[in-house]
Amino acid sequence: MRIEDIKLRLLESANVKTKISQDKELLQKIMSSAVKMAEALKDGKKILVCGNGGSAADAQHIAAELVGKFMKERIALPAIALNTNTSVITAIGNDYSYDDIFSRQIEAFSNAGDILIGISTSGNSKNVLKAFEVAKQRSIMTIALTGQSGGKMKDMVDVLINVPSNLTPRIQEAHITIGHIMCEIIEEYFE
Repeated sequence: MRIEDIKLRLLESANVKTKISQDKELLQKIMSSAVKMAEALKDGKKILVCGNGGSAADAQHIAAELVGKFMKERIALPAIALNTNTSVITAIGNDYSYDDIFSRQIEAFSNAGDILIGISTSGNSKNVLKAFEVAKQRSIMTIALTGQSGGKMKDMVDVLINVPSNLTPRIQEAHITIGHIMCEIIEEYFE
């Protein structure tokens, strides 16, 4: 890799975020999702987040910003990354299927009015799709962070936030930026 290649990667990332900043519909989805999350948290509900691989790291990151703090001192907010308990994940994967690792936890930990954020660059992660199915049955709002096409998730969630890119690293970079923006909006409700 050359310096020019590094510059290109940075410009690609900036270009994706510029596209998001110019998409009024996408901006409204980000804002309205964060507001609904804040309202749910104010009502004593919780945020559940899940994903695989890099998206699992993003799920943990978002949950940590809510439970800890993002930028302001405030009360701890209930958020759970469903991909963090290895004993639960491996037990469910072994006794049922890897496709069930999130949906079983939705059954165990969720209540009507909670919100589920599923993160998948392709929009086709089977275990996240199954989590959305169970969430719908339990009256849980669903938000998907995906890449450009939205994959199968586009037809099954309440809110699709589809990053305008097909490159996994660029999508993931935008996902964590969107997650940070949501956390910042949520914190405004808890001053």
